[in-house]
Amino acid sequence: MNGYQITFFTQQDRHHAGKPLADWLMHLAAEMGLRGATLIPGSEGMGHDKRFHSVHFFELSDQLLEVVMVVSEEEADQLFARLRAEGVRLFYVKVAAEFGIMD
Repeated sequence: MNGYQITFFTQQDRHHAGKPLADWLMHLAAEMGLRGATLIPGSEGMGHDKRFHSVHFFELSDQLLEVVMVVSEEEADQLFARLRAEGVRLFYVKVAAEFGIMD
């Protein structure tokens, strides 16, 4: 099957609708019936503002998070329409992908 791999980049301290944004995205994927989503924590990175973000032993609010989804073209359109309707401001990468299940 052909579609897209979409990776959203956020931080632990970003929220939407009263939830951490990464968790909200994971629940949105489930609500929309998408194939799945993976939450990947990052240890360090540099943002668009050229500021470094990293995990600290006592403070996780600056921790980088990636949420990765693999979706069809129709699902991608629905996902981005929902994000726009919710007013979510979020950096993402959308890459064409072939996907399936190996038996």
